[in-house]
This record gives sequence, C-alpha cells and structure tokens, in this order.
Amino acid sequence: MTAITGKVEIVKRPGELGIHSMDTFNMVVPDLKVAEDFYKTFGLNVREEGNGLAIYTFGSDQRWASIGEGARKRLNFLSFAVFEEDFEPMKRRIEAEGIRLLDAPRGFDTNGIWFHDHNGVLIEVKVAGKSSPNAKMPFDMASSPPGVAGAPQRSKAAMVRPLRLAHVLIFTADVPKAIAFYSRVLGLRLSDRSGDGICFMHGIHGSDHHLVAFAKSAAPGLHHCSWDVGSVNEIGKGAMQMAEKGYQKGWGLGRHVLGSNYFHYVRDPWDSYSEYSADIDYIPATCDWDAGDYPPEDSIYLWGPELPKDFIVNHEAV
Repeated sequence: MTAITGKVEIVKRPGELGIHSMDTFNMVVPDLKVAEDFYKTFGLNVREEGNGLAIYTFGSDQRWASIGEGARKRLNFLSFAVFEEDFEPMKRRIEAEGIRLLDAPRGFDTNGIWFHDHNGVLIEVKVAGKSSPNAKMPFDMASSPPGVAGAPQRSKAAMVRPLRLAHVLIFTADVPKAIAFYSRVLGLRLSDRSGDGICFMHGIHGSDHHLVAFAKSAAPGLHHCSWDVGSVNEIGKGAMQMAEKGYQKGWGLGRHVLGSNYFHYVRDPWDSYSEYSADIDYIPATCDWDAGDYPPEDSIYLWGPELPKDFIVNHEAV
C-alpha cells in the first residue's frame, strides 16, 4: 500500500476478479451466556446485537463474527467481501456457474447475494471495506536492553486483546472440490495443501497465507477461528489468561509449517477452537505464491507439543 495525501491506497490486483476479505462468519450455539463468557475471556469485544452476540476487536468497528442461539453448535454462514466495482461481475460469474441465488436468512437483511457452496455451506458475497491486511502485520520480537527487566510482574500484565480475525478453518467433505469451487467462483487461490486432507487459500488482492482453510470431514462445520495478537509473548499470555478462567484444554505453544504462524489453540465449550496467532506469512497482491503439496508430517507444525488425537474432529458431524 502507498500513502497519498495522508490516505492509504488499497492495492488491488489488476484485471482479476475475486473477493478481498472474509468479512464475517456466523454460528449458532446452545447458550449465548456461555459464548459471551468464553469470547470475553479470550480478549474480544462482545456486544449484544439483536437476538444474539456480535464479536469485535477493541478499537475496531469491524464485526468479525455473530452468534445466535440454537439447539446445538453449528456453523451458519460465511460472508465474503468484494470491492464495489467487482460486485456485479462477481454476481454474473456466480450465475454463469449455474449456482442458485437465495434469499438472505431470516434476520439478516443485507444487500449481498447468498448461495450454497459445493458442500452446502451458506455463503454471502457483499460490498464491504477490505478487512484483510494490505501488508504483513507487525510482529514484536524486541528484547529489553541490558540492565532493564523485560517482563512485567504477572499481577500487572495487561489483558491480551486480539487485533483482528485472521482466518477460519472449516470442514468439508471434499477438499479438492473446495479448492475448485472457491478458486473458480470466489477467485481465491491455493496457498498450500496436504493431499486431500487439508488446504489453505488466500485472497488475490493481498492477504495472509490463508483467510480460509478446509479440512476433510463427513460434514460441514467450524474447526477454529484464528485471531492475530502480534507477538509470541501475547500468545503465551493469552493461553494463561484462558487457563486461569478454566479454559485449559487446547494445543500449543507451537509454530505451524504452512503459514509459519506461531499458535496456541484454546478449546471452546463446543469442542471447536479459538487460536491466538502471530507472524503468519503474507501474500501481497503482486505475488504469485508457489503452492505446495506436503505430506502430513510436514503440513501441521514445525515444533510444539504433540498434536492431540482428537484435534481434527468435526463435532458438528457427530
């Protein structure tokens, strides 16, 4: 991005059509009070909106997620954003694919277009501001100088508050079909994959290594939502912040291979996860990323504790 007269100009890949951000996601849970407690403890700005909850990060007007109440936890929809001039061409592309457009779900009155993906997940495409970053996010690895203590007293440590939603990983019955659908219809590009088990996709107008990822399962579902915190120290503090409130189950601290981000996953009350993440690879609009296909042992993590046996389980399919 470049600064012109004090304003930031958004970089756009010329001559190509595709979404620029995952604007928000929606899910349903059995108890909104439980959800409010979990996400507030995680460090997010949880607000009551309508009959549900809205998830923001502090200091941002971007609504990253919304949560309704239902019999059991389930992913409801994903909402992707395009530039205004790309909305009608995107609509024509979707219609040309023979995809049936739908009415917005009850209670979600938007100007976007709605349809199902290859696996029945409800998708919205709308015009919205670019919430995916236009450059690699800052990452703090600063050390204190000699004679100065580097860590604050634990009792005085500030609460961890994520900066933004980084990505979501959802389950799909067919990973190759997910790659084909989301690249052909929404203009996403494959970043990396591990056979037919998992894949990671990025936006063409500049985004993290993945703004959405897909893992194989018998049914759709949300595996995790990932939140950028800007440093390994913040990841560790976040893990402690959650553990002290009873949310001890999860996986981390570690570093991923595909995406390269440092991570700690916290298991939520519905057996999916929220991830503290920092220093994920960034793919600018000017870059053609060389997508790889990696064996399982080279696709999950570079270092960290052993992967829990039930980590990649879709509890929405049970």
